[in-house]
Amino acid sequence: MVWERQQGQRGQGAQRFEGRSSEGAVRMVRRSQKRKLQKVTGLCRPEEGLRVKRSCPSCGPEPGGEEKKGRGNPVSIQLFPPELVEHIISFLPVRDVVSLGQTCHYFHEVCDSEGVWRRICHRLSPRLREQGSGVQPWKRAAILNYTKGLYFQTFGGRRRCLSKSVAPVLAHGYRRFLPTKDHVFILDYTGTIFFLKSALVSSTLGQKRACCYVVLCHGAKDFASDPRGDTVYRKYLYVLATREQPGVVDTAHSQSCDCVEVYLQSSGQRVFKITFHHAMSFKQMVLVGLETQRTLLLLTEEGKIYSLVVNEAQLDQPHSYTGQLTLRKVSHDLPHLRVACMASNQGSTLYITDQGGVYFEVHTPGVYRDLFGTLEAFDPTYQQMPLPVSLPAKVLFCALGYNHLGLVDEFGRIFMQGSNRYGQLGTGDKMDRGEPTQVHYLQRPVALWCGLNHSLVLSQRSDFSKELLGCGCGARGRLPGWPRGSASFVKLHIKVPLYASSLCPTRECLYMLSGHDIEHHPAYRDLPASRVVGTPKPSLGAEAAQDPEGVAAQACEPYLGQIHSCPTLQECMETTKVIVGWMPLMATQEDFFWEALDMLQRAFGGVGQGPPTPDS
Repeated sequence: MVWERQQGQRGQGAQRFEGRSSEGAVRMVRRSQKRKLQKVTGLCRPEEGLRVKRSCPSCGPEPGGEEKKGRGNPVSIQLFPPELVEHIISFLPVRDVVSLGQTCHYFHEVCDSEGVWRRICHRLSPRLREQGSGVQPWKRAAILNYTKGLYFQTFGGRRRCLSKSVAPVLAHGYRRFLPTKDHVFILDYTGTIFFLKSALVSSTLGQKRACCYVVLCHGAKDFASDPRGDTVYRKYLYVLATREQPGVVDTAHSQSCDCVEVYLQSSGQRVFKITFHHAMSFKQMVLVGLETQRTLLLLTEEGKIYSLVVNEAQLDQPHSYTGQLTLRKVSHDLPHLRVACMASNQGSTLYITDQGGVYFEVHTPGVYRDLFGTLEAFDPTYQQMPLPVSLPAKVLFCALGYNHLGLVDEFGRIFMQGSNRYGQLGTGDKMDRGEPTQVHYLQRPVALWCGLNHSLVLSQRSDFSKELLGCGCGARGRLPGWPRGSASFVKLHIKVPLYASSLCPTRECLYMLSGHDIEHHPAYRDLPASRVVGTPKPSLGAEAAQDPEGVAAQACEPYLGQIHSCPTLQECMETTKVIVGWMPLMATQEDFFWEALDMLQRAFGGVGQGPPTPDS
């Protein structure tokens, strides 16, 4: 029994020895494989971790690299093939690619290459195969498709949140949009117009959303509808497009001609078409006047304005007739002017030249009196007479309402003019302005919109976030958070998308178009110190004229005067809230001030009415 027990113990020891020998062999094989891998690839030891050589062609080698030779050879990202690095980076989100390109010169060159953006563009828009000319066509296309979106917020109801409509998959970015009574039309950068049907259908949450979309037409350059702000009047959609016409006699090939096609907004059916001569090429179209005397204004590539009169009451009748294009008075009397863009409403038209000049056409005496404050120079028999508007700088873009307008110059300054009955000019009072008046507390807007009796400004903060400011009449929720309106631009209670670029409110909701074009964005210039409003005169010293703190202090003096003129403590609190919304503060700072003012207002709710004292 003792001998058998010893034999069993010897057998178990042999088994343990065999197990240990097999484990040791496996460790030796793994160790040799790691040595070979380190010898081939130059990787460091496992206990040191993987180190990447932080060097690029412009930055030079990593400091202190000679002292670390004994710790193993680090890996350089430049050892990888450029195609492999581009392929790896192309799987990152667009925002991460942009952030990675800001780390060093090497990654900036890699992340800015067209190979990376071509792969990203194919991932975002698989149907997009070719791109046009440009400095970076694939980067522009990828960013356009990454930032595109159509958002809206309803004015009525208890729940007020930002919603996003159905995005057409085939759309190559969003260039323009136009809401009508029931639908929304979107024009992309390839000239395709998408028809978003039933854009205002109630959902279970009480919000509005677009249900489906179809392609209305291709080859479009521009589109327009009734210039009035109320979408009820937008019965027809006018589309400026390019179409291939069959070849004439003794000509085998076809030629392209510009034309205007008219569609019903309710069904998207084409009811009328106007074809122009192939020698005429247009780039923009606007409408002026009412239904029975509608005038189409067409801007050519050379900067000339032509007009065509259309009677919308006869568009649905099956007949054809020949119309005549006439040269507009602004191009006939001032042939040296080259118009860059136009804006219109039912009673007036505004032209901006390539040199930044502004010219008016006012067609009704009421609008003329609201815009200029007098009827002395108005001639009803010569309504197309262009009226120049003098401004100290070049105008980049504008917004035209029914009886007021807004202009933005090259320095980012906003000038308002016209009727101010509801405070829609944002000047802090309700006095009409017969000439452009600067709104000093607003600078460098992204977009500007003027309606019937209120105005909106889309601005960008220092942290690149967007906010929406508004002034004027606040009835029917036009200014969310300010139902009584405001005579100055105040921050509205609307969540603005990060890439919002344009806006258009209707009677029921506010639409905001999202998109970023790297080739077309307003490039503002820095205003010279000598032209800053509120700076001291040169006689007081050049150093004082360039003191930014003194300029800011002088800008705050009118605000203190408004607070001091308030007769009651309640009005002081309300005025201070409005002034806080004017100031260029961060969102957290504004929220802090507003909450503090609310707390003070509740704490002093029982204070008797009377003029504020220094102690209070």
